[in-house]
Amino acid sequence: MLISAIGTKRAVRVLLAAATAGVLSVVGVAASAASPLSASAASAVGGDRQTAANKAMVVYFYDQLWNHDNLAVIDEFVRPDYIQHDPHSPNGPEPLRQLLTKLWAANPDMHTHIDRVAAEGDLVLLYSDGTAAPGAKTQAVVDIFRVQDGKIAEHWDVIQDAPDSTASGNDMFSTLSSPRLPGPDPRVSTAASKRVVSALVSEVTTGRDVTAFDRYVAGPYSQHDPQTPNGTTAAKEFFTSTFAAHPDFSVGVKRVIAEGDYVAVHSNYKFAADDRGFAVFDLFRVRHGKVVEHWDAVQPVPATSANDNTMF
Repeated sequence: MLISAIGTKRAVRVLLAAATAGVLSVVGVAASAASPLSASAASAVGGDRQTAANKAMVVYFYDQLWNHDNLAVIDEFVRPDYIQHDPHSPNGPEPLRQLLTKLWAANPDMHTHIDRVAAEGDLVLLYSDGTAAPGAKTQAVVDIFRVQDGKIAEHWDVIQDAPDSTASGNDMFSTLSSPRLPGPDPRVSTAASKRVVSALVSEVTTGRDVTAFDRYVAGPYSQHDPQTPNGTTAAKEFFTSTFAAHPDFSVGVKRVIAEGDYVAVHSNYKFAADDRGFAVFDLFRVRHGKVVEHWDAVQPVPATSANDNTMF
């Protein structure tokens, strides 16, 4: 969960602001540069056939859009009534086209690598690292897409700069827990993983019971929040001090996306009742019924937006 990063309330530089990017290898399947994966090929990744097809389509769309300057995929895969929750972009496919046209003109070497993909129902989540050019600052980019009738209908994101160093020594993107698979483990029950993470988040943030970390987390607990050490001690201290200092602190869970051993939680963290707060993405890995690893990204909710949809 969000730890000390949220306390800084620092501005997040937005570079990859309206959709996402990616490569195909992370999902454990391959596709040509000319066509998306078939549903049958995608089903090998896990989940039901339609969800797997949605995942394959979104991954292909990202890769073509952000790594190959192929704007034709916007016409092919984005609905005309596309709903945008990124505060820097209006609704519709045309603003996305305009953004990518400008970005490619200014950054011909930009590249994004998809580190993790998870899908449940009509939602597909990608967790990526992106750069504008070789050697440029890296950003952690989380995108959630809702697919409707085979096309992308809605989009949310959370974007955070990746620091040069972290409190744990772990980067924001690697996998440290075993087995180091390229995607969610289909042998692990999605429903069971979701129950564990939902209980942890609810008991800590709503019940204000930090001992939930003892019940639902197993060591060694690998932490990828850049300002938090490994283990649960820092997490407990953060929430204990936050509850004491901010009696109106709240966490509004907006959506949960689970697949196999991965569970992603998209939330609005607020420190006061009238606070716009932060858009927070948490990704947990569950092994043998316990959380063993955690990644996140945090973005302040701005005062104004290019659309009227909120970030949630």
